[in-house]
Amino acid sequence: MCTAATYQTKDFYFGRTLDYDFSYGEEVVITPRNFPLDFRRQDTMDRHYAMIGIAHVAGNCPLYYEAVNEKGLGMAGLNFVGNAVYGKEQPGRDNVATFEFIPWILGQCATLKEARTRLERINLTDTPFDEKLSPAQLHWMIADRSGAVVVESVREGLRIYENPVGVLTNNPPFDRQLFQLNNYMHLSPKDPSNLFSDRLDLRIYGRGMGALGLPGDLSSQSRFVRAAFVKMNSLSGDSEPESVSQFFHILGAVDQQRGCCEVGTGKFEDSDPNTDCDNTADKLGDMRERRKYEITIYTCCCNADKGIYYYTTYDNHQITAVDMGLENLDASELISYPVIREEQIRVQNLR
Repeated sequence: MCTAATYQTKDFYFGRTLDYDFSYGEEVVITPRNFPLDFRRQDTMDRHYAMIGIAHVAGNCPLYYEAVNEKGLGMAGLNFVGNAVYGKEQPGRDNVATFEFIPWILGQCATLKEARTRLERINLTDTPFDEKLSPAQLHWMIADRSGAVVVESVREGLRIYENPVGVLTNNPPFDRQLFQLNNYMHLSPKDPSNLFSDRLDLRIYGRGMGALGLPGDLSSQSRFVRAAFVKMNSLSGDSEPESVSQFFHILGAVDQQRGCCEVGTGKFEDSDPNTDCDNTADKLGDMRERRKYEITIYTCCCNADKGIYYYTTYDNHQITAVDMGLENLDASELISYPVIREEQIRVQNLR
């Protein structure tokens, strides 16, 4: 489960949370302009726009989770399990495998307008990367400072939705996510008025009551509503530190803590009734250790205008930055940086 969002002050920002129960060993990866982008059914892009994002690199191929290119266009793939349907190759279409989709768009499209034109001919295929990596069930948000769209390949075909909120989570399909905001139009950052009855003396008794009813659970639909409310009401200065800080606060509203979303439980054999209590306790401890929980593995924010990628991880709350502009973007090899996962604490009174 994940949440993606956009934010705009003086610059345009694009990012997401990646919520899952394990990591694929992802890295911050810069694909420079002259790194060949090979596609299964499309011509190789020997030269293209440079891009930066988090990817799992397999066989020197960057499998991007999200990225932004040097022109300010961003794209993220989010789980869409149970709804994503991909087809076979079709003649006369741009047949693109799902693992190729992000570099195929960001490599050749400078704007959202150009991406929309490319999407008119695309056919997302069910081609696997290899026998170990079957096609992930995803939908995607593509955005720049002009707006955002959501792309979904479903049983009925390819659907492209305008996204006026600039937020995307997982299920249900995006048009239904957006429709649910009608149920929360009464929410406000302001103090509420008594509309219940003019015969009752109802009063506010604390701050923040205008947002009573904002969902707080971890489901996709609730995270969409909560992130949309926070994002649409967010205010910050337009400096880089203020903007980046605010973006992380927006996505912090949907952060997932270990222990709150269980996605699997280990099992052990029934204990012998004659087993002593210590052994039983040990087995219960082993079972607890085998339970799996979804957590926010990382949160990222990219200044799409400047190509600066910021991130935090579950165990490292210090913001780390990788600036694409400091690299040789005319290189022909991938540039990667390991994700810093260990907590970094600054001791203020260190002597």
